[in-house]
Amino acid sequence: MHKIGIIGATGYTGSELVRLLHHHPEVEISIITSETYEGKRLSDIHPQFEGIVDVTLKSAKQIKEVNPDLVFLALPHGVSMDYVKELAGESIKIVDLSGDFRLSSKNVYEAWYDKPHSYPEGFAQAVYGIPELFRKTIKKAKLVANPGCFPTGAIVAAAPLVKEKLVDPKHLIFDSKTGVTGAGVKAKVVTHYSNVNENFKAYGVKTHRHTIEIQEILSQYGETETTVQFTPHLLPVDRGILTSVYARPNKQITQGDLNNLYDQHYSNEPFIRLSTTNPEIKNIRGTNYIDIFPLFDERTGNIMAFSAIDNLVRGASGQAIQNMNLMLGMDEGLGLDIIPLRP
Repeated sequence: MHKIGIIGATGYTGSELVRLLHHHPEVEISIITSETYEGKRLSDIHPQFEGIVDVTLKSAKQIKEVNPDLVFLALPHGVSMDYVKELAGESIKIVDLSGDFRLSSKNVYEAWYDKPHSYPEGFAQAVYGIPELFRKTIKKAKLVANPGCFPTGAIVAAAPLVKEKLVDPKHLIFDSKTGVTGAGVKAKVVTHYSNVNENFKAYGVKTHRHTIEIQEILSQYGETETTVQFTPHLLPVDRGILTSVYARPNKQITQGDLNNLYDQHYSNEPFIRLSTTNPEIKNIRGTNYIDIFPLFDERTGNIMAFSAIDNLVRGASGQAIQNMNLMLGMDEGLGLDIIPLRP
């Protein structure tokens, strides 16, 4: 059994890690930490674990004593970097669920996150964690930067188009709608029930930090400079992200060509389901699947691609476990064989 640690288990992504790892056949959770709730039971904070996972929360200072094979950092942006720096000399592998090492450099990070970065050396070590695109490097990595929820659905939906140089890389438009859990567990005015219920709005227009993440990773994967227009919207639902991609082809194409392209890229991927109808967030709820539907509009000449993910699973904790499996030499799908919850 592989020993696993979770640093910061009291948010949504931390609790999802516990939920998914509890039935993983080849790992054991050796330590779960919280500086705020040290000494309390996990089920005191997340009552869904009552009688199932009643472990006592420890301080992250005890991580080195436990010496797990891998730790998940389920921490806010700007906090994870200090733990990565602290563990740099240890043999412990890390999957970081924050945005601290997803970008290309300290300068890019500080420009988009508007906060200083304390461990720039980590950028050279970190591997971006979309297994379908970077599986070989993830297997060898000590530090994986787990992707953001919006970028996961956006990048996977557009990657075949950019990789095969099929579209104009300077005019990629991403329109995403998300559930409120994407904002985290802490209460905010924007996520108050009275502000979310029966409401729908765009936010972070032109400036959302996931814009640069999508743009950099597509540029890297497609080996061409891309320009991304990304606009997120807040839905009055708990979880799920629906992303619409719009691109202009740079050569003649048919729907059959588009279908073949996505088949070539994803037909053997266990967590990507290529749809023939518009994806729905209820069809992937609680799972690690990405449903993708590519479509060519003969009238306008545009390519569209739609994706649906669960922002807390495939957009965070499920993908983190998929990366863990690869890093520790296990079957990639272990612990993630979950049927979507519908309704």
